[in-house]
Amino acid sequence: MQKSLQNGPDADRGRNTSVSRRNFLAGALGAAAFTVVPAHVVGANGQKPPSEKLNIAGIGIGNMGWNDLNNEAIKSENIVALCDVNEKHLSRASKAFPEAETYIDWRKCLEQDDIDAVYCATVDNTHAFISTWAMNRGYHVYCQKPLACTVEEARVVRETYVKNKDKLATQMGTQMHAHPNVRRVIELVRGGAIGAPQEAWVWCSREPRDEIKKGHYFADKDPAPDYLDWDRWVGPSPYHPFNPKYLGGGCLKWNWFWDFGAGQIGDMGSHMMDIAHWALELDVPTSCEATGSPLKNDTVPFWLKATWEHPAKDWRPALKVHWSDGGKKPEDIPENNRFKAVVIKGEKGYMIADYGYRKIQLSNGESKKEMLDIDKGLVPPTNGPITHYQEWVDACKNGGETLSNFDYAGRLIENNMLALVAYRVQEKLDWDAKNMKATNCAQAEKYIRRTRCPGPTYRKGWILNG
Repeated sequence: MQKSLQNGPDADRGRNTSVSRRNFLAGALGAAAFTVVPAHVVGANGQKPPSEKLNIAGIGIGNMGWNDLNNEAIKSENIVALCDVNEKHLSRASKAFPEAETYIDWRKCLEQDDIDAVYCATVDNTHAFISTWAMNRGYHVYCQKPLACTVEEARVVRETYVKNKDKLATQMGTQMHAHPNVRRVIELVRGGAIGAPQEAWVWCSREPRDEIKKGHYFADKDPAPDYLDWDRWVGPSPYHPFNPKYLGGGCLKWNWFWDFGAGQIGDMGSHMMDIAHWALELDVPTSCEATGSPLKNDTVPFWLKATWEHPAKDWRPALKVHWSDGGKKPEDIPENNRFKAVVIKGEKGYMIADYGYRKIQLSNGESKKEMLDIDKGLVPPTNGPITHYQEWVDACKNGGETLSNFDYAGRLIENNMLALVAYRVQEKLDWDAKNMKATNCAQAEKYIRRTRCPGPTYRKGWILNG
C-alpha cells in the first residue's frame, strides 16, 4: 500500500489542496497527547456496531455526488471529508456539512485518518483509481458506475475487493438494482417464468449530441476558471486543454471521449446490462465481437452493437447476449420499438423488461406481468433505489455483502469494456478470462490494459493500484 504521492504533471502548482480543521485542532491539543483512533478499526470483527455512524468521505460532489450525499441513507451518517476539483462544489457542500474537511486532491483526502467509507462520483476515468486506493486503505466504497473504463481496471478493482471482502462493503451505483420491478424480474426469470433462457437482447437508444459527432476533443480554451483545478479533473489521462463544453450537460459530454469515459456501454450499459447479468447469472464471457460507427481516435463509438457468448450454468444452457445503442435496435423480437429494454428469450416465451416495466409473453400467445406460483424472496425486498444506498451503509456497519458489490460489478463492467476492445480491433475475441487475454488477437492487448505500452497509458505520477 502506497501512502505517499508521486509528483507528476498534476502537482499542486502552489494550490492549497486541503483546508483542514482537524490539522489545526491536532496542533492545539498536541501537548495533551490527544490520540484519534480511526473509527473503522473499532468494533467486533472489524465491523462498526449498528448504533454508530459511519465517517464518510465524499469524493466528487457536483451533480450526482451532491444529490447522493443528500439522500437520507448517506446524510444521516457523518460526512467527515469532502473532495472536488471544483471549489464552487466544495463551497456548497461545506455549508451543508460544515464539520467536514475539504480537499482538491482525492489522494490527499484518502490520507485523512478517521475515514470509514468513501463515496465516489468523479469523472469515470478515476473511478477505478479511487476505489482501489480506498480499499487498499481499509475503507468501504460506494462508486458510481461504471466501475472502470478498461478491462484491466475492472479486474484490479474486483480482485482488490475479493481479497478484502470479509472486512469491506462495496457497491457500484446501479441504483435500479434496488427497483422492486427489477428484483421481481430476476425472480421470475430464475424461477422459470419463460423456461430455460436461450438468448438475450439489451439496448438503449441514446445518441451523442451533434458536437460530439465531429469526433475530436474540444478545442483549446485554456485557461480554466480559477475555481476549477483542470489538471486534476483530467486526472490520470493524457492531458487535454480546458474547454467548458466538456462540463456542460454532465456526463453526457465528457463520457464520449476515450480518455474520460466509456460511452453508452459504460453509462446506460451499466444499468441495462445489469438486469440481464443478474437475471441470467452471467459470469465473464468466453468470446466477444462488436461493430459500430467508423473508428475515431478521440471518441467512443456513436453507435455500438456487441455480442458475448456465455457458458452454461446448471439451470440454463450456454447463450448469447447482445447489446445495441446509438439508435440501433435488435430485429425480430417483441417490443423492439422501446427506447430501452431487456428482452430475454426462453423455451416458453419472452421476458420484456425495463426499470419499472415487465411483461411475460408466452409462446401460446398469453401475456402477463406476474406468475404468482413463482415465489418471492430470491432477492431481498426493496422500497426502491434509495435501498441501494442503505444496503451499502448497513453492510458497512453490520458486515455481509451488498447485491452490486465489486465482485459482481467487476464482472459486469469487464464484460462491457471487452466490447469496446473488440470494436477497436474489429475482430471477434476469444476471451481467456483467467489470464485476461484475447487468445486469438495480440492487438487487443493494448486496449485491455493501460499499465503497459504500447497503447493508451496513464500520465506519469498516477498509479492505478496505489
